[in-house]
Amino acid sequence: MTKDDVIIIGSGIAALQLATQLNNQLNVRILTKGKLRTANSYLAQGGIAAAIGANDHPSKHMVDTLEAGRFHNDQEVVREIINAAPTLIRNMSLEGDVFDKDPNGELFLGMEGAHSEKRIVHGGGDATGKNMMEHLITKLKANVIIEEDVFAYELILNSDQTTCIGVKAKQSDDTIKSFYGSHIIIASGGCGQLFTYTSNAETVCGDGIAMAYLAGAEIVDMEFIQFHPTLLYVNGETKGLISEAVRGEGAILITDDETPIMAGIHPMKDLAPRHVVSQRIYEFLRNGKQVYLDIRNIKDFTKRFPSITTICVENGIRIEDGKIPVAPGSHFLMGGIKTDLIGRSSIRGLYAIGEAACTGLHGANRLASNSLLEGLYQGEQLSKWINGTKAAHQESKISDSLQHAISKHLTLPDRQLIQETMMERVGIVRNKEDLKKQQTWLTQFNADKIPLDHCSVHDLSRIFMVITASLITESALQRTESRGGHFRSDYPVENDQHWLRRSIIHKYNRGMEKNHEFIKTALAT
Repeated sequence: MTKDDVIIIGSGIAALQLATQLNNQLNVRILTKGKLRTANSYLAQGGIAAAIGANDHPSKHMVDTLEAGRFHNDQEVVREIINAAPTLIRNMSLEGDVFDKDPNGELFLGMEGAHSEKRIVHGGGDATGKNMMEHLITKLKANVIIEEDVFAYELILNSDQTTCIGVKAKQSDDTIKSFYGSHIIIASGGCGQLFTYTSNAETVCGDGIAMAYLAGAEIVDMEFIQFHPTLLYVNGETKGLISEAVRGEGAILITDDETPIMAGIHPMKDLAPRHVVSQRIYEFLRNGKQVYLDIRNIKDFTKRFPSITTICVENGIRIEDGKIPVAPGSHFLMGGIKTDLIGRSSIRGLYAIGEAACTGLHGANRLASNSLLEGLYQGEQLSKWINGTKAAHQESKISDSLQHAISKHLTLPDRQLIQETMMERVGIVRNKEDLKKQQTWLTQFNADKIPLDHCSVHDLSRIFMVITASLITESALQRTESRGGHFRSDYPVENDQHWLRRSIIHKYNRGMEKNHEFIKTALAT
């Protein structure tokens, strides 16, 4: 048994920002399912948004965020984070050579979809996440222990089930170890791997959200999945993200006969909000027509986008031809573990930050490049709160178990089947018939009733995928409107009278028979 002050599950931007800013005297342990650098944050190409341009202002950034989120956002949260953005960016820029600068030494600002001003700060051209992650890794202190290839799978609560005091995890050899701490933080990311096409890292399957749900934490807004419009699409498979910054620099979406597909669809055309662009591309793909990014108007593309160039070349795409085949895929979860601004969940001692959390910043659809910003903000704010909090002594009666996972026959679908059915029935375009079909299919597995200790890591991953998929499906079925990342073909318009700023909250109750029976609709804070 180990006892720490702070246990962080995950290793993305939010996790590392928190770890680097905690007091040196605190014992901090990072548990990561893969390797330290196996995180969505490391893959982030586009950049991080902040209103630092001469003609920009946080109020403009806030308006864009609310518009992209279709006014489902928590406006106070939006105001706090957007106002903090310029300082967060400047502070990190002063700490090292993290972001790209113009010849005058000022931060280079790019444009992305749904932004009204150039305010996207980049690092390494299209390697912003990597640059920021490497910078934070260099700042980690000796009080931070990193444990790789550790699969956290069950939160430990105290005897009266009111406080989170630790987490159980499977080691690489399948033995079980219990980690105890005063502050347990889930920073495990979203759930992109629930879908066939995704930009997410292989490890991002919704584990942290499912784990928090089983512990009784409130989960909110799970129907809001952002599908990025432009993933590289080769031979029926997506091969990597083509950043929105490419369209920000002048690329347009066209068909084989070079017809611009966004003309007349939205005032911002190719820079329309992501859900609009994704749905438009999806329409063409369903009708058997390939869509391309026409990059012929971008000068020095290979220098401006070195990472994207590498992805394309590795997959047989000739950049000099000027056309990159694309398709939409799951990219970001706007919902997650319901938290306040600094990351406190509905369970004492349990926190969530980054994409695993839902603060209300993103609303129904995330504005491009606001995710790294949220991670930086939450990591910093939670560190201040923990640094100023006296650790309370928590009971820890459960000891380590050295037993190996016992192979048992479980009736669970394989990963690919989960992805295929979610993409088909709960993907970019949804309807009641498909959602009901998926709900019935997922319910039969009773994933929330399976004892976890004797499951292999492979089985645990499938259990959590089924649970998280069920939360998304049931939320999508309940929200009888289209808003942001949630599009219902049978309810194709927004219904402000019934749904504006109203959220669907899930809270697990072991005494109930079916998940959907204890979902409630509540006013968003």
